[in-house]
Amino acid sequence: MTDTVTLRKAFETEAIPHMSSLYSFAVRLTRDSDDAADLVQETFLKAFRFFDKFERGTNCKAWLFRILKNSYINKFRQTANAPDTVKYGDIEEFYETIRDSSVATSDLEIQLFDQTLDDEVSTAINSLPNEFRTVLVLCDIEDFTYAEIADYIDCPIGTVRSRLHRARKILAGQLASYATDRGYLDSRGLQ
Repeated sequence: MTDTVTLRKAFETEAIPHMSSLYSFAVRLTRDSDDAADLVQETFLKAFRFFDKFERGTNCKAWLFRILKNSYINKFRQTANAPDTVKYGDIEEFYETIRDSSVATSDLEIQLFDQTLDDEVSTAINSLPNEFRTVLVLCDIEDFTYAEIADYIDCPIGTVRSRLHRARKILAGQLASYATDRGYLDSRGLQ
């Protein structure tokens, strides 16, 4: 009994503080607030279930993001291979009654997140290919280190740097007029 209580407290201390970061990233990944909430819930269920295997003193945030990524990939594979059997409208009322109240999943939440970046910036980020968008969001929005990102996406640090450079270069091209209009660059493209 004491081990369970100790494990629960350790989980609450180490994992729960990362919930909003996971949710923000899940919204970017799934592009749907309900799917993002489900993904985060599944991530935390798996994380709690295997928390006794988590190596204390290592990066819990990176561990949680890896679980989230693997859960997303697994769910994507299941969805791609399975026929549609249930319509969302049929289960919407049921979902609302069982949804965890600590994770708000309204359109307002997505709007607030997107308002931290202007619409043009948010649209430009969302238009990036997934491998570039993932690296950019993890580095520039979630403040992951290159090593943490490399571990998360399971590739060498050089690949992370390359993808990040390419993502930023694409964004710079897409947002040049935006930067000029807001005074970040002058008409010659200089700061």
